[in-house]
Amino acid sequence: MVVGSKKHKICRNIFITLGVIIVLIPPLFVFWWMFTSALKTPVDILSPVPKLIFTPTWDNFKEVLQQENFLRYMWNSLVIATFATAIALVLGLPAAYSIAKYRQQKLALGILVARMIPFVSYLLPWFIFFRKLNLIDTYLALITTHLIITLPMTIWLMIGYFEDVPDDLEEAAMVDGCSRVRSFLTITLPLVRNGVVASAILSFIFSWNQFLFSLILSGPRTKTVPVAVFNFISFEQINWGGLSAAATLIVLPALILTLIIQKQIVRGLTMGAVKG
Repeated sequence: MVVGSKKHKICRNIFITLGVIIVLIPPLFVFWWMFTSALKTPVDILSPVPKLIFTPTWDNFKEVLQQENFLRYMWNSLVIATFATAIALVLGLPAAYSIAKYRQQKLALGILVARMIPFVSYLLPWFIFFRKLNLIDTYLALITTHLIITLPMTIWLMIGYFEDVPDDLEEAAMVDGCSRVRSFLTITLPLVRNGVVASAILSFIFSWNQFLFSLILSGPRTKTVPVAVFNFISFEQINWGGLSAAATLIVLPALILTLIIQKQIVRGLTMGAVKG
């Protein structure tokens, strides 16, 4: 029986490992192809037979950083994504707490519906509104529109965490003289910090990668990196080397940030998925 149990455990681990490898192969292949293309010359990139062995060059990265004002676009994306995430946490954490503690299911459903509506439905009203206020090509306009992405995500991710916090802890604190706000800040938030980290990272990544709002509402001063990729696409040709280098630079900040705090993200998502 012990031998059979060990064999069963080994087989299960093998199948799980194979499943993880199969799931990881497509995204890893895409990232590998993108990075290697950024290191190739135009001749190598356009070769009919893909070249797996080639002499790497950093010319594409130099072109991106020196000629396309890419660092300015990176800064714009960083500012917009950071503020959109921070505001979403400031507004979303109390909202999620209220929904969880007072069972406001209709409000939660309304937020979910607002998040599910295609972003293009918001685009024309936002454009008219910000044009009337002369806010096109401003950080304020882009940060506000990105809240459509970050705020509902933060609220919905955090509802489950707040529901898992025992009411007895807060009631005991309030018996000792804590107000509801102080109890929320000093007791509840520390207990759900992993969820806060996971929500912040996911909101930042989705805001960082947002393309549609930035395409319409940004301009020369506030253009973000997803929009800046268009600089490598023209009617005559597509600069595949520059495009790959720019895509690599876009991915790196979010990738590095995720790797640094991956334990908190995994722990936070796991805690939010398991009830009881």
